[in-house]
Amino acid sequence: MNQKTIVIMQPTYLPWAGYFNLMSEADVFVFLDDVQFEKQSWQQRNRVLVHGQPHWLTVPVRHESLSQLIRDIRIIAENPWRRKHASLIEQNYCRHPFFAELNAVLQLLNDDSLDRLAELNMAIIQRVAHQLALHPSLGCASQLGVSGSRSEKLLGICEHFGCEKYLSPVGSAEYLEKDGVFSKAKVRLCFQDFSPAPYPQHGTETFCSHLSILDVIANIGVEQTKSYIRSTPAGPGGQRQQP
Repeated sequence: MNQKTIVIMQPTYLPWAGYFNLMSEADVFVFLDDVQFEKQSWQQRNRVLVHGQPHWLTVPVRHESLSQLIRDIRIIAENPWRRKHASLIEQNYCRHPFFAELNAVLQLLNDDSLDRLAELNMAIIQRVAHQLALHPSLGCASQLGVSGSRSEKLLGICEHFGCEKYLSPVGSAEYLEKDGVFSKAKVRLCFQDFSPAPYPQHGTETFCSHLSILDVIANIGVEQTKSYIRSTPAGPGGQRQQP
């Protein structure tokens, strides 16, 4: 019997392919928008390829206190970052075979009504997910009323949606296993095992991995990206279960 799978992720800026690999496995996908904002993290920046080298795109934000949550972080409107990001993406990807398929995201980058970081990130993620035919049920942690610290909160979200399996990025394995919350729960904890395969990158002979999903789409197109993010080149079933 198939188990209802949930994925819980912070809303990050222009995420990499692995983010959408997680979404492809989810019946329920929850944006963890009520945790502490981390300056200069994936929450506000990501990388694209410029002249064959990875280049950071960073959204300028008003960071007023260390305790601010992602959902409360406002974008600095006076900074012309939207034009700069869109222009850099256009200039560096306009000769790529599938550049036109980035237009949906470029439209959002230029939408100044998206004035909060989490709001912008979630809009971009949902737009790309739609392009990639990913349609899990979506939720925002801040709207659920689930409390608890770290693993306890994640388990509470799983239970809120009645999910039997929680799929987590492997980077969270150490603290989740250390907390031991899921080892005592009925929710089965599994970890993502996604290794991004090389794909042809226009303008460079040396493959650069772990860039924004924009690089994947510009190079191989939406249709091939649908298969790319669902590939599981390592591990049985592409997931590792908690011991």
